[in-house]
Amino acid sequence: MDYIKTDKYRVADSVKISEVPTYEDFGKSEKRLKKDLSKIRRELGEFQDTLYAHNKYSVLICLQGMDTAGKDSLIREVFKDFNVRGVQVHSFKVPTELELDHNYLWRHYLALPAKGKFGVFNRTHYENVLVTRVHPEYILNERIPGIHEVDDIDQKFWDKRFEQINNFERHLHENGTIIFKFFLHLSKEEQRQRLLRRLAVKEKHWKFSPGDLKERKLWDRYQYCYEEAINNTTKEHAPWYIVPSDSKKAARVIVASILLKRLKKYKDIREPMLEDKILANLVDYENQLQSEKND
Repeated sequence: MDYIKTDKYRVADSVKISEVPTYEDFGKSEKRLKKDLSKIRRELGEFQDTLYAHNKYSVLICLQGMDTAGKDSLIREVFKDFNVRGVQVHSFKVPTELELDHNYLWRHYLALPAKGKFGVFNRTHYENVLVTRVHPEYILNERIPGIHEVDDIDQKFWDKRFEQINNFERHLHENGTIIFKFFLHLSKEEQRQRLLRRLAVKEKHWKFSPGDLKERKLWDRYQYCYEEAINNTTKEHAPWYIVPSDSKKAARVIVASILLKRLKKYKDIREPMLEDKILANLVDYENQLQSEKND
């Protein structure tokens, strides 16, 4: 959509999250936003078909945000016109015992999209510098040599993790993965309203957990950790985008627009040409098929 300036949301320099707006609707009605999203996602669906045929790139979309930021509904609405075989969604929960027996990036490697496919991480490898930073005691479960107690986890530890994540993403990029990282930026008041709706609507009760309120009390700490993570890991090949998300419908259009605009820059992604031998015999193949109706 012409009214969405996608570069506006890309983090190119150091950013202060508290100064970034959490609301945007472009002065458009919800009906118009829904219509525009429908158009963009059809184009994305067509691109997905081409990406699959080309079979040299994969696309990794990372979604992060506070509870109730709208990650699940965004995935449902933005990728609605995709062939289900061409997109894989992974939601990373608390690590299992098997996952804890490996390094923290292991389970993310296993979930990466194959060439020709889209992969969506609903919560991502960044949980390892967000939740674990707010709750550093979780790091002890990883049984890392030299880390025996929380006091052993200092700033150098987190700087090293940022470096490891940057190396991980650089490796993916150099091997054909197109990376998008979205922070769905929600205001504390909007989160309060969404949590209240979960309590008020019976069908939404299952989404509520008392733990949501405990984590909400750590809001400022989470904002600081997000800011640190974004500023230390936004790169030309793996940029962060901060998406105002108090309006879910606008956030979906913004994310879809960013995806489409950047993916269209890959002019080498196109359907492969048939071999010359096959092209030279297309008429013969057509005649063979046409003749069958006379048999």
